[in-house]
Amino acid sequence: MSTLSRIAREGIRLGHLRALEERLGLAGYERIAGVDEAGRGALAGPVVAAAVIVDPRRPVPGVDDSKRLTAAVRERLAVWIRETALAWSVVAVDAATIDRSNILEATRLATRRALAGLRPAPDVVITDALPLAGLGIPCLPLVHGDALCHAVASASILAKVERDRLLGELEARWPEYGFAEHKGYGSARHLAALAERGPAPEHRLTFARVLPRLGRAA
Repeated sequence: MSTLSRIAREGIRLGHLRALEERLGLAGYERIAGVDEAGRGALAGPVVAAAVIVDPRRPVPGVDDSKRLTAAVRERLAVWIRETALAWSVVAVDAATIDRSNILEATRLATRRALAGLRPAPDVVITDALPLAGLGIPCLPLVHGDALCHAVASASILAKVERDRLLGELEARWPEYGFAEHKGYGSARHLAALAERGPAPEHRLTFARVLPRLGRAA
């Protein structure tokens, strides 16, 4: 494929990804925040939420659902997103807080804190299928928002990059669990380490595969 063809295809893809934000802009919304999280289904480590207000004059080519991108591409795009966004914020909520409530409420807490950290504040929020009440501004929970909305996809990248960084720190503290490899999810290696050694301080003790005897679902 020629360079010109690649540029054209990316322009078309980016236009589709920006379509919802452009329609909201035409409806009078100037600061559209996309929100997403990383680590909701993991057995260890924090849940991380990010919120991004993309500058409509400076959309970032290559942005996509973070799960579709390599780690190297996510790292590169995260730098670009932070440099060009009108505002961005990333918040982590630790395993102890998750255990005190539940993963859904901890995710909402991280998301609300990320939104509260945006300056300027948004006038509308798009989430990846996460309903949020009481924000004082409209909130659109969009199923597969990280694949359909540029701002949400941007947030998914920042959340994933930050969480991977934090799991790298856990790897340095507890290398026997392999956190850098599986990022706290329930891989065979992770489950074997749990069976042999029991949980580390950053494990989510209310998740059934961490402490099965509790009989609680992850």
